Amino acid sequence: MADPLTLVDFVVIALAAAAAGAVNALAGGGTLVSFPALVAVGIPPVSANVTNTVALVPGYLGATVAQAKDLAGQRRRLWLVIPAAVAGGLLGGFILLNTSEKLFQQMVPWLILLASLLLALQDRVRRWVVRRLEHHGSGNGHELLVVLPVFAASIYGGYFGAGLSVILLAVLALVIDDTLTRLNALKQITAFSVNVAAAAFFVFSGRVVWPAAAVMAGAALLGGMLGGTFAGRIQPESLRRVVVVVGVTVALIYLVR
Repeated sequence: MADPLTLVDFVVIALAAAAAGAVNALAGGGTLVSFPALVAVGIPPVSANVTNTVALVPGYLGATVAQAKDLAGQRRRLWLVIPAAVAGGLLGGFILLNTSEKLFQQMVPWLILLASLLLALQDRVRRWVVRRLEHHGSGNGHELLVVLPVFAASIYGGYFGAGLSVILLAVLALVIDDTLTRLNALKQITAFSVNVAAAAFFVFSGRVVWPAAAVMAGAALLGGMLGGTFAGRIQPESLRRVVVVVGVTVALIYLVR
């Protein structure tokens, strides 16, 4: 068991969660800020990951609601991707809870490096999606084929989750031909479904550090609102580079330790 959190610990994780909420609203990759902060205040890695997932769910809800209008006419797709996302999120969460702290601690730097790489590739993935959609046009494609890759991506999302949006956007664009705006909305509700499923599973695990989760949830919401306010003044690409550098630095620190 971790030692009880101090006032300083709460301040650290609140600031990290606010930063994560703002980063998610502006560029993505907030988990690369909030998860290391939880570990830094002494919460074991698995519990830190579980707590982080539960705490950031409200932020995913806000982003999903903001893009809900772009889901109009995509009911059939929702019936395909949401069950796959929920099943994958639950399986990923189950695997996480059955991973020992020692093994997960050894995996943490590699998971952070993977998430940093995905975040670094986000703009390239987006450009590839745009080019592909321009070439193929709009249509239904073989949409049933999206279930398996969404399920596989969602397992990762339930297990760790950072960078999940990049994977989902690429997976959806491979199978579904539609506008980038509508695919982004579909990606967002898929990611939300993954996180809600994993978080619901974690709630009953006994591994959530609830005081930390409560503080982080409020701070992340505030950070998300502030991030939305400054969205027009900050270049997402520049912020994304900063987060990638932070992620790589944190991963290297873990590796050295």
